[in-house]
Amino acid sequence: MHEYIIEGGFPIKGKIKASGNKNSALPCIAATLLTKEKVTLKNIPEIEDTGVMFRILEALGAKVEKLSKNTWTVACEKLTRNDIPADLSKKIRASILFAGPLVGRFGKAIMPPPGGDVIGRRRLDTHFLALTELGARVDIDGAFVFSANKLVGADIFLDEASVTATENALMAAVLAEGQTIISNAASEPHVQDLCNMLNAMGAKITGVGSNTLYIDGVKELHGAEFEIGPDYMEIGSFIGLAAATKGSITIEGINPKDMRPLRPAFSKLGIHWTIEGDTLTVKQGQELKVNTDLGGMTPKIDDSPWPGFPADLTSIMTVVATQVDGTVLIFEKMFESRMFFVDKLINMGGCITLCDPHRAVVSGPCTLHGDHLVSPDVRAGMAMVIAALSAQGESRISNVYQIERGYENLVERLQNLGAHIQRVEV
Repeated sequence: MHEYIIEGGFPIKGKIKASGNKNSALPCIAATLLTKEKVTLKNIPEIEDTGVMFRILEALGAKVEKLSKNTWTVACEKLTRNDIPADLSKKIRASILFAGPLVGRFGKAIMPPPGGDVIGRRRLDTHFLALTELGARVDIDGAFVFSANKLVGADIFLDEASVTATENALMAAVLAEGQTIISNAASEPHVQDLCNMLNAMGAKITGVGSNTLYIDGVKELHGAEFEIGPDYMEIGSFIGLAAATKGSITIEGINPKDMRPLRPAFSKLGIHWTIEGDTLTVKQGQELKVNTDLGGMTPKIDDSPWPGFPADLTSIMTVVATQVDGTVLIFEKMFESRMFFVDKLINMGGCITLCDPHRAVVSGPCTLHGDHLVSPDVRAGMAMVIAALSAQGESRISNVYQIERGYENLVERLQNLGAHIQRVEV
C-alpha cells in the first residue's frame, strides 16, 4: 500500500498535457470484443481502471499488446470464456460494460456484481431494461447472467440518462437485427467517443451528441484505429488545483467544446481561463470571490447530465470554494454519499455546513491545516489532494489506490508543477 505525504502552501505553476478520458477509454476497451479483427486504441490513460479492463479482456481470451505509451492493440478473434472473473469485476464498476458486447456478439455474458466507488446507490436496472428490450434474458443468481438467441432492434426509452447503460445498449444494438432507437440517452463526450469508435468499426449510429441515438444494426464490425479524447474531469481538477493554491497552469491537448459546461460554475467562484487552440491557461492573481446571484442571493453550483455541470467535479468545487471569498451552495443531485467526505475538510478547518446527503454550504476563505486523510473514491481523493496542497503544514493521504484509478502518473505530474508531494510505501 502507498500513501501521499504532502506539504501544503506552495502555489503550483507550469504546463501539462491532458490525459486521455478515463470514461471514454473504459467502454472503448470493452467494445473491442465486438470484432474479430485487431483494434488499436490511442491516448489510453495508464491508470488502474484501464489496466483492470485489459486484464479482463485477457482473462476472456483476447490478445492484448501495448505498442507504446498510451497505445494498445486488442484482438478478440477467439474467446475462451464468457464469464468475467469475480476478482477483477469487484475492482471496477466499468466491468458491467462487457455485458453489451458479449451478448451482442456471443449471445451470453456472466457478470459478477461490479465494484467501484462507494458514492451512493448505483442502480443497474437501466442496463437490464435496455438489454431486455433488445431481446436478452437476464437471470440473477449471485451473478448476472445475460443470454440471447438473437438481438432485435427496439425503440428504447431509458428510465434515466445513465452513461454506462447507454453505452451497453449501444454496444448490444450495433449487431442487433434492424434499427434501434435509444431515447433519453446520455450524451457526455465519452459516450460520443464510443459512438465515433463504433462507427469507425463499421457501425451505423446517428444522432451522436444528442439524447436520441439511432442505430442501424450491421452483421459484423471490423478493426479500426481510434484515439480517445481528452479527460475534461482531469482538466477541471487541475483548474481547481491552480485556483485553490493561488497558482497558475497551462493545459495542452484540451477540447474547447468540453470546457463550455464547466465555465459557468467556475466563474461563480471568480475562476477564469483563456483558450487558444487546444491550450487552456489559468493565470495567477485572479480575485477568487463568489459572484452572487441577482439581489445578492447565494449562488448554487449543481450537477446534471451533460451538457450540465459534471457530477464528478462537485467534490473538487467543494474544496476550491473553501479558498474563495463568499458563500456558495454545492448541490450534488446524483449520488447520495458523494458529499460525506466533507467531514474531513471540516476537520482541516473548512467552513462547511452539510445540510443533507446532497447539499453543502461553503463559506470562505478558510485556512486549512494539514491532516491525515483517507481517500474514499477517485474524485473525493483528488479533492483531498487539492485540500492538502492548499493547507498549512503536512498532510498524509491513505488509500491512494482510489485516486490513481482515475489520474495518470499524478505524483510526478504534480511535482513537475512545483507541488511538494511524495508517494511512499507503508
